[in-house]
Order: sequence, then C-alpha cells, then structure tokens
Amino acid sequence: MKHLGLTCLCIAAAWTVPAAAGEVNTGYFGSVAIEGYDPVAYFTEKRAVKGSEKFQSEWLGATWQFSSDKNRKLFDASPIDYAPQYGGLCSEGVAYNEVTVNIEPEVWQIIDGKLYLSAGAGFEDLAANRPKAEANWPTVHAELVK
Repeated sequence: MKHLGLTCLCIAAAWTVPAAAGEVNTGYFGSVAIEGYDPVAYFTEKRAVKGSEKFQSEWLGATWQFSSDKNRKLFDASPIDYAPQYGGLCSEGVAYNEVTVNIEPEVWQIIDGKLYLSAGAGFEDLAANRPKAEANWPTVHAELVK
C-alpha cells in the first residue's frame, strides 16, 4: 500500500497528543502541510490526493490543502482525526529517534484510524515499530520544539 508523508527538522509536532501552533512539518520551505496533499482523502478515498489552493485551512501554524470543500469542512470540524501522527514526520524515522525532513506523500498507512507518513521504502515495518515510535516521540518532539 502506498501512503503519505511529511517531515521537518524545523517544524514538527504530534497528533498523538495535541500540539501547539507552529509545530506542523512543512518541509524546509513554505508553510503547506503534507506537501499540499489532502489529509482527509487518505481516509475517504484510500489514496493520496493532491489538494488545491482553492480549498485551504490554517491549523497549528500550517496551511492545509484539500481536494474539495467537503474535505476542508470535515478537517475543520475535527483536524485531530485527519492530521498525520508525529507532526507529519516519517513514522519509521521517529521509531529510530530520527527526524526525516523530506517525506513522500504517496507513502502512507492508516493504522487504528490514524494516519502515518513515511519518507519512502521500509514502511511495511511500521506496525511492528509503532511501539518504538510512540516511546521515542516525546524525545524527538522535545528536540524539534527547542
């Protein structure tokens, strides 16, 4: 299964626990989360779908783009339900105490109703590595928000 990803050394946060404003991975440049991919589409269409500047919302200091007004409204009603875990960082990287800045939006998984992103290959191990990522997230997050 292909999936979505975000990661940033500069700005990142968790959605395991609500994060403060300005903590969403937007990569090295700009302020758009998930490289402009629609976070709701991963759940509703079961695929990575590019969002549009026509349908945008601001949340946690980042711009989120959507493929439709319907998806924008779903996100606005409950962003925590659709936002990627670990602030959009590569989930496998977090499992190994790494901050992976560049992600691949088409490499993603939904596990237990939560969106996880990746920087690329090796993502099939996420289910097994998720406990390590959960344990490491507080330390990784603290480093990011210094």
